[in-house]
Amino acid sequence: MADNARFPGYFLATMKRFWLLFSQSVTVLLAAYFVVATLKPEWLGKRGFTGSSISVVEAPAVPPGTVAAGSFAPAAKRAAPAVVSINTSTAAQPHPNSNDPWFRFFFGDRGGEARAGLGSGVIVSAEGYVLTNNHVVEGADVIEVILNDARRTQAKVIGTDPETDLAILKIDLDKLPVMVLGSSDALQVGDQVLAIGNPFGVGQTVTSGIISALGRNQLGMSPLQEFIQTDAAINPGNSGGALVDTAGNLLGINTAIYSRSGGSMGIGFAVPVSTAKLVLEGIVRDGQVRRGWIGVEPNDLSPELAETFGVKTTAGVIITGVLQNGPAAQAGVRPGDVIAAVSGKPIGNVTELLSSVAALKPGEASEFEVLRREERLRLQVTPGVRPKPQRAQRP
Repeated sequence: MADNARFPGYFLATMKRFWLLFSQSVTVLLAAYFVVATLKPEWLGKRGFTGSSISVVEAPAVPPGTVAAGSFAPAAKRAAPAVVSINTSTAAQPHPNSNDPWFRFFFGDRGGEARAGLGSGVIVSAEGYVLTNNHVVEGADVIEVILNDARRTQAKVIGTDPETDLAILKIDLDKLPVMVLGSSDALQVGDQVLAIGNPFGVGQTVTSGIISALGRNQLGMSPLQEFIQTDAAINPGNSGGALVDTAGNLLGINTAIYSRSGGSMGIGFAVPVSTAKLVLEGIVRDGQVRRGWIGVEPNDLSPELAETFGVKTTAGVIITGVLQNGPAAQAGVRPGDVIAAVSGKPIGNVTELLSSVAALKPGEASEFEVLRREERLRLQVTPGVRPKPQRAQRP
């Protein structure tokens, strides 16, 4: 009887111990679960964490090397290695009166300060030729080129062309990455492009945009030039860098921006690669750019000029003056003639005429389509060499 009386108490004590052990085990397991779920959710086969107030979901893992749809990564990867940074330095120049003792007495020893410059460039040849802007290297005493792979070397100027604000540098390194030249003649407004350069010296940067306009020529930089306009961000330091298409091919050399603040406002300009190619070939082959010239005074065709010269057409460029014994005069061009096409290319304004004539090879005859009152003529004009300008102007 005594043993039977103690059994309920013994049973209850045992159950309490089991329950305490069970609750402690469950507590430890739950605590471990929450710790693992928070810090190492992948151990539980989960991709996210769900809390009481937020839900975060991770994207599925992407295999290495996979390119997202619409990404410009392949173009940037192909083009970026051939875009270089350019550092220039100019030694301090003494004051012109520094040798005058009275000047030194009143003003002390005064001289100019050394200047440093920054820009970009594009390697366009395995031989080490680099395209950049003339204003990037103009007057520089030392030019240092820094490749995307961190190699550094000094460059020498092979030649410059102020009329297009282009310069050709030469570097001596092996295994150089080379930019593939694209076709700027096939560009259309709205095409996607990338601008690659070294803005503000922060390091190589890629920006994207579209072609905003073509044939921009009212920039006061050169009467021969027609620029590509883009809204891809171009800032100081981008000068001489690359404007490329979505395949990574070179379309132009970034040259100037329109800005009231000094930074990008979405209006940038690039020299077309077709022009850059002519400058490159001319400087490397001949040491200078030889442009065609025919000796005429052209004007955009206005209703007043058309009435004055009795012209019936409304398209083309009217010639108001012809240099005596010049190439055009020898070919039969007269004042009042309207040039409608050069070598089959239609002419709509003075800039188009100047750039088309400049692209002609001196000494080789080319066909000019000329309208003389109501008569249409085809004249063979042999251009001469265009005289060098005093200095090209930049805005």
